[in-house]
Amino acid sequence: MEGTLKIAVVDGYSTGRVLSRRLKERGARSFHVQSRPDIHPYYLKGFQPSDFEADLGHDPDIESLVTRLGELGVERVVPGTESGVLLADRLSDRLGLPGNRADLADASCDKTRMAEVAASGGVVVPRGRSFRDAEEAVGWYRSAGLAGVVAKPVASAGSDHVYFCDDAESLLRACRWVLETANVYGDANDSVLVQERVFGTEYFVDTVSCEGHHKIAEVWRYTKTVNADGIPLYDYQEPVTPGSPEWLRLRDFTRTVLDVLGIRNSPAHTEVMLTDSGPVLIETGARLGGGTLPDVVDKQCGLSQTTMYVDSLFDPGWLIGYDDAAAELDRAVRFVDLNNRFPGVVASLEWRRAIEALPTFAGMATGAVPGHELGPTTCLLDSPGFVYLAADDPDQVVADYDALRTFESQPFYTA
Repeated sequence: MEGTLKIAVVDGYSTGRVLSRRLKERGARSFHVQSRPDIHPYYLKGFQPSDFEADLGHDPDIESLVTRLGELGVERVVPGTESGVLLADRLSDRLGLPGNRADLADASCDKTRMAEVAASGGVVVPRGRSFRDAEEAVGWYRSAGLAGVVAKPVASAGSDHVYFCDDAESLLRACRWVLETANVYGDANDSVLVQERVFGTEYFVDTVSCEGHHKIAEVWRYTKTVNADGIPLYDYQEPVTPGSPEWLRLRDFTRTVLDVLGIRNSPAHTEVMLTDSGPVLIETGARLGGGTLPDVVDKQCGLSQTTMYVDSLFDPGWLIGYDDAAAELDRAVRFVDLNNRFPGVVASLEWRRAIEALPTFAGMATGAVPGHELGPTTCLLDSPGFVYLAADDPDQVVADYDALRTFESQPFYTA
């Protein structure tokens, strides 16, 4: 019933901020839980404690936390972003609340474990292994006879420290970089995952699951570039029409992935490469897709994953009966990642005016701060932000995209 839901949100950051706001607007009684003592500043931007009835902070004693949530009468525990997935699943299991399979909870956070579980269930994944030593990784690469590989942290998000490598030298350098750094959550990378680089068209499939019923909210097609250091950069994304052959193929594959990984009661963000021989799982996170503006997606595409998830929390029966293949998409929409190539200081945000003046401008988010250094874009965390372009005429969207990239061909953000 509307307004009676008591819900705990673990790490209500990134898209979790919108989730928390929506829950408050619907009258839910929400409580915030922080999964770790410290949170990366990127995720803290825009966090509003006022969206919650209480912010319980970080409690390292899970037994104490279970008791507190039980006393509050919490009916659901959900992750706001990737860092909250594991704790949300553990708390749901301990409290006897709807959640995902507790015995597979780590498969949604540890990319090595994810690949092992998925492969054992018949899902196609890239060949690969995790290593604690860079030289050992290079030795495996040479013996495996692979042309190209991807090196990345075992646990991370937002394309953090992801490298494409085509030879032993670049792989050795990439593995050392990963092993000598911390991931976006501040945890040391004690191992690096090296996987065969698969080629094709890459997508992300955002879903919402309830009691094992999986519904597709959004499917977007990626376009990426690679910089001189072998780092993949997000360029733009476009939605795939629901019910199309491409969409149906991705839906069927993703449903299998979610079943195999034990994702039964949560949103999920799944990345898939559609190759000549079929779909290949890149990775899945049992949480909302990050780096998005759900309000814009609702307006331009009809229904965002965040809206679908909130509606399912209040009315699970609605989700189970929802026909995701019948959703309509009648506009040209492009999500464009902003890329800075000229390091320097952000003098102001005047550059926003030029983007907002584009005829197809539909929304924007930026983390750039006047007076702060902005280096060359390497991942989502150091990007100036992202923009939505939308129009009935797809040619106009392409024209405005080209205009935006022209802006970036000179010092635009750091002028």
